[in-house]
Amino acid sequence: MLWMLASGLLFTGLNALLRTLAQQLDPFVTQFLRYGAGALVMLPFIWRAGLAAYRPKGLSGQLWRGAVHTSGLLLWFIAVPRVPLAEMTALGFTTPLFIMLGAILFLGERMVAARWIAALVGFAGVLVVVSPGLRGGGGPYGFVMLAASPLFAASFLITKALTRRDSPQVIVVWQAITVTLFSMPLALLAWTWPTPAQWALFLLTGMIGSAGHFCLTRAISLADVSATQPVKFLELIWASLVGFAVWSDLPGPATLLGGAIIFASTTWIARREARLRREATA
Repeated sequence: MLWMLASGLLFTGLNALLRTLAQQLDPFVTQFLRYGAGALVMLPFIWRAGLAAYRPKGLSGQLWRGAVHTSGLLLWFIAVPRVPLAEMTALGFTTPLFIMLGAILFLGERMVAARWIAALVGFAGVLVVVSPGLRGGGGPYGFVMLAASPLFAASFLITKALTRRDSPQVIVVWQAITVTLFSMPLALLAWTWPTPAQWALFLLTGMIGSAGHFCLTRAISLADVSATQPVKFLELIWASLVGFAVWSDLPGPATLLGGAIIFASTTWIARREARLRREATA
């Protein structure tokens, strides 16, 4: 749960940076450089441990994961410059529901009612927050972003399968490599040279993104995918804090009420999962 919490904090900051960069550069160029920077910042770790330490036990799985994740990112980056931050955050919360369904259908995880209750209550909290201001500001691009959710869910499910044979470090490195390679053709067609300031921001996105994916991969390697998903709803709180810090957006009563609902559902499922794990190992 704590690894998932950390990933949410990191991805909130990452999304704020990427939305800014995608409004300045072509979205495909932004996607390519973000993951290229992710591969670049991992080079010191690869150099220190040696290439053998980062050789995957099954290259085909890494390539499939990279292809699926790239497909979702293509849709996400097309929409992200045009969809308001609140709407983007809310639409992203549909991914856990696809993940929980897929974990049951494809990974054989048990259909635990408590996890579904926590996820649905958390999603209800999200609706409380965004419903007063969610007016479809992204227009048709909101549907484009929504279409990315099942692809991201499929990517996370493949990641869960990969954690059975590869370490989180290996998975993160190969994600950066494969997405960079698969994104390159479209990026070259729309290529524009970034400014020095934009290069620095891309390097920062590489560091934040790699750290976020490591935390995410670590979380789903330690627990059932469906058990970790309700924690994702806390990202709405982090997004509200970032909005206040960067754009001086004060959270209203709906945000506070929705945040309380999200916090309650997340805390309840975390305590329940911890208790069940202690009973199982006792």
